[in-house]
Amino acid sequence: MTTNRFCEITPELQRLSKLSEQCSMIDPDLYTKYDVKRGLRDINGKGVLVGLTEISDVCSTKMVDGKSVPADGELYYRGYNVKDLVRGVSDHSYSGFEECTYLLLFGKLPNRTELADFKKMLGEYRTLPTSFVRDIIMKAPSRDMMNTLARSVLTLYSYDDLADDISLPNVLRQCLQLISLFPLLSVYGYQAYKHYHDGASLFIHPPKAEYCTAENILHILRPDSQFTPLEAKLLDTALILHMEHGGGNNSTFTTHLVSSSGTDTYSVIAASLGSLKGPKHGGANIKVVKMFEDMKSKLSDWSDEDEIRRYLRALLHKEAFDRAGLIYGMGHAVYSLSDPRAMIFRSFVEKLSAEKGYEKEFELYSAVERLAPQIIAEERKIYKGVSPNVDFYSGFAYSMLGLPVELYTPIFAIARIAGWSAHRLEEVAINGKIMRPAYKNIGEHKTYIPMDMR
Repeated sequence: MTTNRFCEITPELQRLSKLSEQCSMIDPDLYTKYDVKRGLRDINGKGVLVGLTEISDVCSTKMVDGKSVPADGELYYRGYNVKDLVRGVSDHSYSGFEECTYLLLFGKLPNRTELADFKKMLGEYRTLPTSFVRDIIMKAPSRDMMNTLARSVLTLYSYDDLADDISLPNVLRQCLQLISLFPLLSVYGYQAYKHYHDGASLFIHPPKAEYCTAENILHILRPDSQFTPLEAKLLDTALILHMEHGGGNNSTFTTHLVSSSGTDTYSVIAASLGSLKGPKHGGANIKVVKMFEDMKSKLSDWSDEDEIRRYLRALLHKEAFDRAGLIYGMGHAVYSLSDPRAMIFRSFVEKLSAEKGYEKEFELYSAVERLAPQIIAEERKIYKGVSPNVDFYSGFAYSMLGLPVELYTPIFAIARIAGWSAHRLEEVAINGKIMRPAYKNIGEHKTYIPMDMR
């Protein structure tokens, strides 16, 4: 029982929560009766079309004889295949994230001069207001870094003389500043929490102007600021693969939804952060890592496929790990045959596992990647194929990089703020109507009962 009386769940709260639960339940059959697209999806899991965008395209089907059939997934940023974008970044460059951010925001790939100028601009914006770290981040640090990040974003509103100006140039300025500051807000928030709650040594490295985003994350996080070229390359690739995924994912839809009300940039991004924090969205890779930790502790031989199969079936039967009946990292709302991000990520993860001495772990991940879709197909009725998603390998990659679990979702946010910014600018530019979807009331109308007669 917590000692904070404001956090106590009293018997009266328990009683009232039961009343609330009783009046909140909806018969699932009614969604079919009234043809309601629950979760804004149809029965096959395909999202309901609610908007138009030119920022990215998530593809999972192809046309064969006039019919749409499942296909290997493809992801395009402003018309460019993300596979080509990742491949096109030089092996000695770690600024692929900056290059793709330029593409998302301005609709074109930058030349060398444009990229250099853009990186310089981001570097100049990568400075927090005076005493912000001491007065905001260091005071009352939260145990959840996403809450710390959201609080910092909302507080930055108070430091902006043009906070409520939603003209396009001003919104762009705000977005560029947030893109630059997210690494600092996330890592400093984590270091403050570890210092005040765990007694860890506190070190605050200022960012380096000559470093790109991936390099700065490793630089300010690690006590010695050291990292290898492959580590920086892998993190830069992770940022590229996580920075954008269409307008329909939960947090980006939140960006459009809240932007449509005409509110300020800081409120919009804080709302998007609240969405991304959810374990069904940005926190999924943490579940994957914890599932594998449990798996490794339960398996006597990590290379025994029969033993791996038994564990995977136990997961689906709610007999293992968190007993949720899920194999985390498998399946996606859109992709079926393959998630292109997972496929790209896999090759980099394999290289890093060799560099770090994690070959056995990589072989286990590879076995689960191959066996899980078979097990799921045998155990569950599914409407489309199942394949590993980007979260399947990202948590493993972050663990090899030595990134703390508390920063896994903030790393996602550091990447996705680029996509959110592009979508916010798109919503502001079109100046459309406020979004207002409909909910059908299925309750009956009642006659008021006076107090003395209840």
